[in-house]
Amino acid sequence: MSQPIRRRAFLRNSVLVGAGCWVAGRSATSPARSPNEKLNIGIVGVHSRGAANMAAVAGENIAALCDVDETYLAEAAKNHPKAKTYIDWRKMLDQKDLDAVVVSTTEHTHAPASIAAMKRGKHVYCEKPLAHSVYEARLMRETSKKMKVATQMGTQIHASENYRRVVELIQSGAIGPVREAHVWVDQGIEGPRSRPQDTPPVSKNLHWDLWLGPAPKIPWNERHFWHWRCYWAYGTGYAGDLLSHELDFVQYLLGHGIPDNCSCLGLLARLRDDREVPDTWVATYEFEKLGRTVTFTGSMNNSQAKQPVEICGCDATLRFDGIAHDVTRFEILPEEHCPRTDLPKGYDYRKTPRQPDHMEDWVNCMQSRGTPKCSTDEAFIETATFLMSLASYQQRRVVRWDPVREEII
Repeated sequence: MSQPIRRRAFLRNSVLVGAGCWVAGRSATSPARSPNEKLNIGIVGVHSRGAANMAAVAGENIAALCDVDETYLAEAAKNHPKAKTYIDWRKMLDQKDLDAVVVSTTEHTHAPASIAAMKRGKHVYCEKPLAHSVYEARLMRETSKKMKVATQMGTQIHASENYRRVVELIQSGAIGPVREAHVWVDQGIEGPRSRPQDTPPVSKNLHWDLWLGPAPKIPWNERHFWHWRCYWAYGTGYAGDLLSHELDFVQYLLGHGIPDNCSCLGLLARLRDDREVPDTWVATYEFEKLGRTVTFTGSMNNSQAKQPVEICGCDATLRFDGIAHDVTRFEILPEEHCPRTDLPKGYDYRKTPRQPDHMEDWVNCMQSRGTPKCSTDEAFIETATFLMSLASYQQRRVVRWDPVREEII
């Protein structure tokens, strides 16, 4: 069975597995809740990124915990003794008092867990990247709208200190029409966690089959578990891990949507072990009607520790002091030919008023029935964009976006 077919079958079966009494789900259409009324939240994946997300909603009622590793599950349960515990998220979703679910699993189970939760009328916070395929991302968007639930993809850049100031500057024409955007990352793909020295190579409390989920069934493989981002069955490499963050930043600033085409090359230049995922990734996107290109370069072979993001307009260039989460300042560099004297000099985000962080925004929208900053509508755009680079690399050709069929061709 091919991987895409296997994943679709797993998706279909996952939303039906449960206590046997669920038929069509329930729409989360109850009236807006009081901010003082705590939400019952289930956590899928309690270690690493999951632990941080769990801490971010600690002000709500943590009603359920789920992890395929019973060691991590037991540790989390010590801090939330009233929460019910599960090793299978499909069974957790049958807990009737849950209002919302936070999905912090490995990438390959983001879509199955999130869609199954939405089908049961539960609000969802899903770590990035949203999905492994355009099909999954489209299904998540459609399910979210049908069930009327608040969804948020975990690209925390959306809540960083007030990028709206930059958006206003760009829209006002401060740097002229934007023609290019350049993004660099001086990191490689290893995995979200490395095995601590005091951790046994094989955890007796790990349910390996549940961890694999829709991935091909293989015997226990310690390297696949600890460094799953290095293998296509579980992760999407540079595309979903780092490119997704940086393009989220550029999309937030420019709002140009899904590009018309993409060409991408990848190379195993430095870390030549058994990994399948390149440690160097160069993607170029074109927006034909806008006359704009966006480039992304990710590499471990670059010695420059800090590489700024650049938004290049016809009159000036916006240069930031870091990438995505690390940005605190920008400066405006006029082109030599530009006669304008009205260009602002720069801006320091640390001087802006605080706004709700990414998780707060999601909780607020659950209570008010509002739309989170990175709902499945926005997340679909960014998912389709990074997946175009993956398709281009794997197929060794330029790929295009079909906006009518919403497919990569």
